[in-house]
Amino acid sequence: MNIVGARVDERLVHGQVANLWTPKLQVERIIVLDEKAAKDDIQKSGLRMATPMTTRLSVLPTKIAADHLLKNRYGKQRLFLVSKEPDNFLQLLNAGVKFDSLNLGNMSRKENTTELTKQVNVTPDDVKIFNQIADQGVEIIAQVNPSVDATNVMKLIGEKMK
Repeated sequence: MNIVGARVDERLVHGQVANLWTPKLQVERIIVLDEKAAKDDIQKSGLRMATPMTTRLSVLPTKIAADHLLKNRYGKQRLFLVSKEPDNFLQLLNAGVKFDSLNLGNMSRKENTTELTKQVNVTPDDVKIFNQIADQGVEIIAQVNPSVDATNVMKLIGEKMK
């Protein structure tokens, strides 16, 4: 597996992912982990339009993505995983897919969230998931785009959610 990035971003493929992260990480394939989008041709079409012309796109349910990754279906392609939900990354880890870090992009304010950064708002359930992800050795950072410094999310959780 050649996973060069993993990002929670409720907008999936958009300007920051397509125009900033993809070239910075030299991504060859974006894999969107999303059960609903995988079954929705209109949503898949929109995601394809947002994806750079030089980059391949796969929109898959998490279980299928894990299977493809574990079977090395993408060879040496540089892969960037994107999901709206952190739970999809925990599912990948639990299935045996390994990655070093998880970047939190945009997680908007909703009922029962705590603001960690201007772009990252988490629920108590998100925090439980992040703890399980961190327990598997994955660094969790918040970094809206490559030109700004990364912030350690677990440290922010410790400071803001006492």
